Amino acid sequence: MNLQQRIDLLSRLGKYILSDNPAWLQVKEKASIENSWFIPSFIELAAESIATEFLQKEILEDWTKGLSLTQSSKTVGVVMAGNLPMVGFHDWLAVFISGKKAMIKLSSKDAVLIPHLTQTMASWDPEVKELIGFAEMLKGCDAYIATGSNNSAGYFTYYFSKYPHIIRRNRTSVGILDGHETTADLEKLADDIYLYFGRGCRNVTKLYLPRGYDFVPLLTVFRKYNWLADHNKYRNNYDYNLALHVLNKKFYMTNESLLLVEDRHLFSPISQVNYQYYDKMEDILQILHENEELQCIVGRRFVPFGHSQLPGLTDYADGVNTLEFLQAL
Repeated sequence: MNLQQRIDLLSRLGKYILSDNPAWLQVKEKASIENSWFIPSFIELAAESIATEFLQKEILEDWTKGLSLTQSSKTVGVVMAGNLPMVGFHDWLAVFISGKKAMIKLSSKDAVLIPHLTQTMASWDPEVKELIGFAEMLKGCDAYIATGSNNSAGYFTYYFSKYPHIIRRNRTSVGILDGHETTADLEKLADDIYLYFGRGCRNVTKLYLPRGYDFVPLLTVFRKYNWLADHNKYRNNYDYNLALHVLNKKFYMTNESLLLVEDRHLFSPISQVNYQYYDKMEDILQILHENEELQCIVGRRFVPFGHSQLPGLTDYADGVNTLEFLQAL
């Protein structure tokens, strides 16, 4: 299978993902039942993003232009996370487009969507079966790409140290506001914070704000996501964090679906966003650019509001070019 054949198959898969095929609809429903964090609207959003941002023929051709990606006998082990629907898709896509075999260890929290898509591709072209496999334990691979928590990343580094590898740890994203954002900007910022219940590394978990910032417009606009408070797991997190702040007599603000707390930490628990004031934006940027826990910055001068959860093919996790890594094997 040459590169163009792989691109054509992936382009066809993009059309399938956007279709109302009964089998695909049934699999998405099953994924939502097995993991209550994967509500139908978020599965749809993740699927549509993959189809439109990754699986368009022109985008794929541009991504691979100038690279030598002939099929090889190399096998790459891919350990996938399960915090978002199909969050490991980009890693598998990179391995497949590079012409190498992917041996995938799925997360138990996201175990039906990607297997269905790869099986669908195999029904179109039997050669796909030679390029994709699934296993509970990854052994005998030529390289590894593993995503997990800081704790599991330590184990990955130990076990895969003798092989070429990419190990991903906990990361998060921040927003920098200048106080001149429009209502439309704030509505899009709400997407960056609330989508997928804030559980992704590209979700904004902290805001940097000019001193004297007026929170009323922001909290008012963010009410567009108050319906998330009806979700049992999200509500449990909100109630728990709210109780902690009340018991500790800590100042907080809320719109009944999100807690805003002044805190210097980048990471915040589900249902909470930390904030910190700044006097000079340049001082904040210098600190952030040195922080290895940062995935992306959202703001008027950075990743546009509302786009943190719409990464393109070249928005590599942790800034590591997966395709170059695979080409060099």
